[in-house]
Amino acid sequence: MKLHTLLKFLHPLVPYNGDDPEITAIHNDNRLVEPGSLFICIKGHTVDGHDFAQSAVEKGAAAILAERDLQLDVPVIIVKNTYRAMAVLADAFYGQPSHKLHLIGITGTNGKTTTSHLIEKIFSDAGKKTGLIGTMYTKIGDQTFETKNTTPESLTLQKTFKQMIDSGVETAVMEVSSHALVYGRVHGCDYNVAVFTNLTQDHLDYHKTMDEYRRAKGLLFSQLGNTFCHDKPKFAVLNADDPASREYIQSTAAHVITYGIDQPADIKAENLKITANGTVFDLITPFGVEKISMKLIGKFSVYNVLASIGACLVSGIPLKQMIKSIEEVEGVPGRFELVNAGQDFAVIVDYAHTPDSLENVLKTVKQFAERNIYVVVGCGGDRDRTKRPLMAKIACKYATHPIFTSDNPRSEDPLQIIRDMEEGVKGKQYKSIVDRKEAITYAINNAQKGDVILIAGKGHETYQQIGSEVFDFDDRVVAKEAIEKR
Repeated sequence: MKLHTLLKFLHPLVPYNGDDPEITAIHNDNRLVEPGSLFICIKGHTVDGHDFAQSAVEKGAAAILAERDLQLDVPVIIVKNTYRAMAVLADAFYGQPSHKLHLIGITGTNGKTTTSHLIEKIFSDAGKKTGLIGTMYTKIGDQTFETKNTTPESLTLQKTFKQMIDSGVETAVMEVSSHALVYGRVHGCDYNVAVFTNLTQDHLDYHKTMDEYRRAKGLLFSQLGNTFCHDKPKFAVLNADDPASREYIQSTAAHVITYGIDQPADIKAENLKITANGTVFDLITPFGVEKISMKLIGKFSVYNVLASIGACLVSGIPLKQMIKSIEEVEGVPGRFELVNAGQDFAVIVDYAHTPDSLENVLKTVKQFAERNIYVVVGCGGDRDRTKRPLMAKIACKYATHPIFTSDNPRSEDPLQIIRDMEEGVKGKQYKSIVDRKEAITYAINNAQKGDVILIAGKGHETYQQIGSEVFDFDDRVVAKEAIEKR
């Protein structure tokens, strides 16, 4: 694409009358630049892309997009905000790929990963070729790729959509983080369905207040558009049991579909029966009542299923087809995942890393635990400190044997993180073991027949970050090895 053609998509008050080279790629990482690239200078928290513009030119960049004048031997186009401009140019360069997909976005504090996997399975079982973008990986058809962020940068995102189109993908499902919404990573994404799971405390190190956090999540619904396109309608699927949904209903012009358990809703679950082997409930919809008997466990799992059903119903998937898919699901890696090595007590690994998600999982465990409940839990470093005492309180409230340990301490002192947790449970009974492997081993060595051990916080993660180093660490592997050694 010619540079002049590409720049037509930018703000009309961006003057440029210079050379018109062919742009063969767009990059914001100078290490990836190749001849013919447009290099976009992004000013980050620690690195300023403007400092690498000369390096990009030396590697063959045909033009530079910047926020200030740079004396270089190639065209330099100056815009107010390169981050916003990058989203516009990525969308244009890759041919607006999201417009050619049935695109479903999911936002909320907890449940995004499970809900996205449920939706993806339902569409796949219905004969649609699918794509998935989220915390665990990016998936195009049967191929999976590593991801760095829950929601990639706009440049990576649009390129991924284009790869999906080229691979024959019809429906794409993606997790949409609050950070991505605030930074504009999803600007230009043409969502058909936007799903809200829930809103509980998290990321206050960034958002500062719950009001700001709620507003950030609401951007997904306000950006669904303000027109009624009858051949490609927009839908907002909202949790009727979460008060934030009332605000999001006001934010969107899209058709609103609600789901819930406790409050009136379009799609409801009633008569829940939760056991250690699964969950049974009555699904109430405008099309009648169906019984669902699934392997997923807990009330929080029912919410994820209801959200998935809402998104798939408005997408035209038959209800019977959905129920069949849901009842086949064994689970999602790292989400209430059982570790079984022949022991006579239960070991569960879960990603629960917020006060609400930890409470939900422990409440579920309490419903079927025959004897003692062990919980091994920590809090991440360089993240919201205010949730640390809350996590500790919840651990002590529901578990008979709370064990505080390290999560991903990052640049913080692991012992200080645990001290922050301990501030919330003065006078309570608990044990603190800084080394996570040692903490998991302690729980497993002390558990008796009928006990339940919950290892919380890291779920599917296969690493632990301590300082600037990243080590191989998988709670599931560590637990299995400890059981076998015992």
